[in-house]
Amino acid sequence: MAPEQPHDAVYIVDDDSLVRSAIEAALAPAGFRVEKFASAAHFLSCITAFKVGCVLVDFRMPGIDGLELQEELKRRNSPLSVIILTGYADVPLAVRAIKNGALDILQKPFHLAELRAQVASGIAISKEKFAQIQAIEEKQAKLNALTDRELEVVNLLVVGRTNKEIAESLGLSSRTVEIHRAHVMEKLAVRNLPDLLRATGRGALRDVVP
Repeated sequence: MAPEQPHDAVYIVDDDSLVRSAIEAALAPAGFRVEKFASAAHFLSCITAFKVGCVLVDFRMPGIDGLELQEELKRRNSPLSVIILTGYADVPLAVRAIKNGALDILQKPFHLAELRAQVASGIAISKEKFAQIQAIEEKQAKLNALTDRELEVVNLLVVGRTNKEIAESLGLSSRTVEIHRAHVMEKLAVRNLPDLLRATGRGALRDVVP
Protein backbone atom coordinates (compact mmCIF):
# COMPACT_ATOMS: atom_id res chain seq x y z
CA MET A 1 0.00 0.00 0.00
CA ALA A 2 1.41 3.41 -0.94
CA PRO A 3 2.00 5.80 1.96
CA GLU A 4 -0.59 8.47 2.59
CA GLN A 5 0.37 11.74 0.97
CA PRO A 6 1.30 14.44 3.51
CA HIS A 7 -0.82 17.55 3.77
CA ASP A 8 -0.48 20.70 5.81
CA ALA A 9 -3.09 21.93 8.25
CA VAL A 10 -3.59 23.65 11.57
CA TYR A 11 -4.77 21.34 14.34
CA ILE A 12 -6.44 23.11 17.25
CA VAL A 13 -6.49 20.98 20.40
CA ASP A 14 -8.38 22.70 23.23
CA ASP A 15 -11.15 21.57 25.55
CA ASP A 16 -12.82 25.01 25.30
CA SER A 17 -15.12 25.12 22.27
CA LEU A 18 -15.16 28.93 22.29
CA VAL A 19 -11.36 29.05 22.06
CA ARG A 20 -11.37 26.50 19.23
CA SER A 21 -13.93 28.52 17.28
CA ALA A 22 -12.14 31.83 17.91
CA ILE A 23 -8.82 30.47 16.62
CA GLU A 24 -10.51 28.92 13.60
CA ALA A 25 -12.19 32.27 12.84
CA ALA A 26 -8.79 33.97 13.01
CA LEU A 27 -6.93 31.48 10.81
CA ALA A 28 -9.43 30.29 8.21
CA PRO A 29 -9.72 33.69 6.42
CA ALA A 30 -5.93 33.70 6.07
CA GLY A 31 -6.11 30.51 4.01
CA PHE A 32 -5.21 27.96 6.69
CA ARG A 33 -7.12 24.68 6.74
CA VAL A 34 -8.25 24.09 10.31
CA GLU A 35 -9.18 20.88 12.13
CA LYS A 36 -10.46 21.04 15.72
CA PHE A 37 -10.20 18.55 18.58
CA ALA A 38 -11.68 18.76 22.08
CA SER A 39 -9.03 16.53 23.64
CA ALA A 40 -5.45 15.40 23.08
CA ALA A 41 -6.57 11.77 23.20
CA HIS A 42 -8.98 12.31 20.31
CA PHE A 43 -6.32 14.13 18.33
CA LEU A 44 -3.74 11.38 18.85
CA SER A 45 -6.26 8.74 17.77
CA CYS A 46 -6.82 10.56 14.47
CA ILE A 47 -3.31 11.68 13.58
CA THR A 48 -0.92 9.65 11.43
CA ALA A 49 2.83 9.74 10.93
CA PHE A 50 2.36 11.34 7.52
CA LYS A 51 0.55 14.45 8.73
CA VAL A 52 2.30 17.76 8.12
CA GLY A 53 1.25 21.00 9.78
CA CYS A 54 1.10 22.92 13.02
CA VAL A 55 -0.58 21.90 16.28
CA LEU A 56 -1.99 24.60 18.55
CA VAL A 57 -2.54 22.89 21.88
CA ASP A 58 -3.77 24.23 25.20
CA PHE A 59 -1.45 23.55 28.11
CA ARG A 60 -4.12 22.87 30.72
CA MET A 61 -6.59 20.21 29.62
CA PRO A 62 -8.25 17.23 31.31
CA GLY A 63 -6.45 13.96 30.66
CA ILE A 64 -3.45 14.49 28.41
CA ASP A 65 -2.22 18.07 28.70
CA GLY A 66 -0.37 20.13 26.09
CA LEU A 67 3.13 19.17 27.16
CA GLU A 68 2.25 15.48 27.32
CA LEU A 69 0.80 15.70 23.82
CA GLN A 70 3.99 17.36 22.60
CA GLU A 71 6.12 14.65 24.21
CA GLU A 72 4.00 11.91 22.62
CA LEU A 73 4.38 13.47 19.16
CA LYS A 74 8.13 13.64 19.74
CA ARG A 75 8.15 9.96 20.75
CA ARG A 76 6.34 9.10 17.52
CA ASN A 77 8.91 11.09 15.51
CA SER A 78 6.08 13.20 14.12
CA PRO A 79 7.03 16.08 11.79
CA LEU A 80 4.23 18.23 13.21
CA SER A 81 5.23 21.57 14.73
CA VAL A 82 3.75 22.34 18.16
CA ILE A 83 2.75 25.69 19.63
CA ILE A 84 1.63 25.62 23.26
CA LEU A 85 -1.25 27.90 24.26
CA THR A 86 -1.56 29.01 27.87
CA GLY A 87 -3.48 31.51 29.93
CA TYR A 88 -0.67 31.75 32.48
CA ALA A 89 2.81 33.24 32.38
CA ASP A 90 4.77 30.17 33.47
CA VAL A 91 8.56 30.23 33.00
CA PRO A 92 9.17 26.54 33.93
CA LEU A 93 6.45 25.56 31.45
CA ALA A 94 8.09 27.59 28.71
CA VAL A 95 11.53 26.13 29.42
CA ARG A 96 10.24 22.54 29.40
CA ALA A 97 8.21 23.05 26.24
CA ILE A 98 11.03 24.69 24.29
CA LYS A 99 13.52 22.02 25.41
CA ASN A 100 11.12 19.37 24.09
CA GLY A 101 10.95 21.11 20.72
CA ALA A 102 7.92 23.40 20.91
CA LEU A 103 8.03 26.14 18.30
CA ASP A 104 6.69 28.75 20.73
CA ILE A 105 4.54 29.46 23.79
CA LEU A 106 1.67 31.85 23.14
CA GLN A 107 -0.10 33.40 26.10
CA LYS A 108 -3.83 34.03 25.83
CA PRO A 109 -5.11 36.42 24.64
CA PHE A 110 -2.62 36.49 21.77
CA HIS A 111 -2.20 38.89 18.87
CA LEU A 112 -3.72 37.52 15.68
CA ALA A 113 -0.83 38.68 13.50
CA GLU A 114 1.65 36.88 15.75
CA LEU A 115 -0.51 33.74 15.76
CA ARG A 116 -0.75 33.65 11.96
CA ALA A 117 2.97 34.26 11.54
CA GLN A 118 3.89 31.50 13.97
CA VAL A 119 1.49 29.04 12.36
CA ALA A 120 2.91 29.77 8.89
CA SER A 121 6.42 29.26 10.28
CA GLY A 122 5.34 26.05 11.99
CA ILE A 123 3.92 24.59 8.78
CA ALA A 124 7.10 25.44 6.86
CA ILE A 125 9.28 23.80 9.52
CA SER A 126 6.99 20.76 9.57
CA LYS A 127 7.40 20.30 5.82
CA GLU A 128 11.18 20.41 6.21
CA LYS A 129 11.04 17.81 8.99
CA PHE A 130 8.85 15.55 6.88
CA ALA A 131 11.29 15.77 3.95
CA GLN A 132 14.16 14.84 6.28
CA ILE A 133 12.25 11.88 7.71
CA GLN A 134 11.40 10.70 4.18
CA ALA A 135 15.05 10.93 3.11
CA ILE A 136 16.17 8.88 6.11
CA GLU A 137 13.52 6.23 5.50
CA GLU A 138 14.41 5.99 1.81
CA LYS A 139 18.09 5.60 2.65
CA GLN A 140 17.30 2.91 5.20
CA ALA A 141 15.14 1.04 2.70
CA LYS A 142 18.06 0.92 0.27
CA LEU A 143 20.43 -0.28 3.02
CA ASN A 144 17.95 -2.98 4.01
CA ALA A 145 18.12 -4.34 0.45
CA LEU A 146 21.81 -5.20 0.88
CA THR A 147 22.80 -8.76 1.73
CA ASP A 148 24.90 -9.48 4.82
CA ARG A 149 27.99 -9.94 2.67
CA GLU A 150 27.35 -6.68 0.83
CA LEU A 151 27.01 -4.90 4.18
CA GLU A 152 30.37 -6.33 5.23
CA VAL A 153 31.92 -4.96 2.05
CA VAL A 154 30.28 -1.56 2.59
CA ASN A 155 31.53 -1.37 6.17
CA LEU A 156 35.09 -1.92 5.02
CA LEU A 157 34.79 0.46 2.09
CA VAL A 158 33.57 3.35 4.26
CA VAL A 159 36.52 2.99 6.65
CA GLY A 160 38.97 3.23 3.79
CA ARG A 161 39.86 -0.39 2.95
CA THR A 162 40.90 -1.20 -0.61
CA ASN A 163 39.40 -4.05 -2.62
CA LYS A 164 42.50 -6.12 -1.94
CA GLU A 165 42.33 -5.48 1.81
CA ILE A 166 38.61 -6.32 1.84
CA ALA A 167 39.27 -9.56 0.00
CA GLU A 168 41.91 -10.54 2.56
CA SER A 169 39.69 -9.60 5.51
CA LEU A 170 36.69 -11.56 4.25
CA GLY A 171 38.54 -14.46 2.68
CA LEU A 172 37.27 -13.64 -0.80
CA SER A 173 38.86 -13.14 -4.18
CA SER A 174 39.37 -9.60 -5.43
CA ARG A 175 37.00 -10.37 -8.30
CA THR A 176 34.24 -11.38 -5.87
CA VAL A 177 34.75 -8.16 -3.91
CA GLU A 178 34.45 -6.20 -7.15
CA ILE A 179 31.15 -7.94 -7.91
CA HIS A 180 29.79 -7.22 -4.43
CA ARG A 181 30.94 -3.62 -4.72
CA ALA A 182 29.16 -3.25 -8.07
CA HIS A 183 25.94 -4.67 -6.56
CA VAL A 184 26.21 -2.24 -3.64
CA MET A 185 26.65 0.74 -5.96
CA GLU A 186 23.65 -0.35 -8.00
CA LYS A 187 21.35 -0.95 -5.02
CA LEU A 188 22.29 2.31 -3.32
CA ALA A 189 22.16 4.23 -6.62
CA VAL A 190 25.65 5.67 -6.18
CA ARG A 191 28.50 5.96 -8.66
CA ASN A 192 31.65 6.32 -6.58
CA LEU A 193 33.09 6.12 -3.08
CA PRO A 194 32.24 9.75 -2.09
CA ASP A 195 28.61 9.09 -3.06
CA LEU A 196 28.70 5.86 -1.04
CA LEU A 197 29.99 7.71 2.02
CA ARG A 198 27.13 10.21 1.75
CA ALA A 199 24.56 7.45 1.22
CA THR A 200 25.67 5.59 4.34
CA GLY A 201 26.17 8.62 6.57
CA ARG A 202 29.99 8.34 6.35
CA GLY A 203 30.13 5.59 8.94
CA ALA A 204 30.12 1.84 9.32
CA LEU A 205 26.70 0.18 9.36
CA ARG A 206 27.74 -2.48 11.87
CA ASP A 207 30.92 -3.74 13.51
CA VAL A 208 33.52 -4.19 10.80
CA VAL A 209 35.48 -7.38 10.32
CA PRO A 210 38.96 -6.93 11.80
